[in-house]
Amino acid sequence: MSLDLNIFFEASPDPGVTYAGMLLSGLAWTVALALLAWVLALIVGTAVGVARTLPFKWLVMLGNAYVEVFRNIPLLVQLFLWYFVLPEILPAAIGNWIKSFDAPWGPFFTALVGLGLFTSARIAEQVRAGINSLAKGQRNAGLAVGMTLGQTYRYVLLPMAARRIIPPLTSEFMTIFKNSSVALTIGVIELTAQAQQMNEFTFRTYEALGAATVIYIIVALTVNQLMALIERKSYIPGLIKQER
Repeated sequence: MSLDLNIFFEASPDPGVTYAGMLLSGLAWTVALALLAWVLALIVGTAVGVARTLPFKWLVMLGNAYVEVFRNIPLLVQLFLWYFVLPEILPAAIGNWIKSFDAPWGPFFTALVGLGLFTSARIAEQVRAGINSLAKGQRNAGLAVGMTLGQTYRYVLLPMAARRIIPPLTSEFMTIFKNSSVALTIGVIELTAQAQQMNEFTFRTYEALGAATVIYIIVALTVNQLMALIERKSYIPGLIKQER
């Protein structure tokens, strides 16, 4: 079966939009969803990860419970729970307010919360591992010079741990970008959904899904190179050697 690249420049059912424009629109929604969910995941995941390393057993238990719940329930199930179940179990006024958000914003914000919290559990585990991988003397040294526990985390432990977890954070960002495709199940018209619509309108499966695949690869490679640059810029020469 031969490829017909001209199909991308033909008019789609959306007025004034070509099929290439449809895919670019889907890419824009995908990037927006992935970036915002990543910010949410980074904030929540860092807070939970730090809580799991504090000398307070109740915080550690809460952090562990959070990670186990959000990490072990499949993302698709979580999205369905947020989108279909949560508005029904909340008080009627709040549930009706949530359901009043029509597409595309209602499904988009639901996917943002679901994807962000799902990924935050994974980031929390990496933050915890990064802090625990540091020499124990660093925390003690910070406290010995008069820093509070919060200042020790802010100025000593977190900056050092962040440099160590950049590689796994790179993988998580690429994962959250790819996981955004699951959002089509609750009505977010992102890249995969637009590719499916193009396939349904034109019956050009290879062109539609092939173009989506190429776009995913390009974005993933771009993110990988960007995070590699950040890792090189943040590297402290001799750090690992000194700790050994």
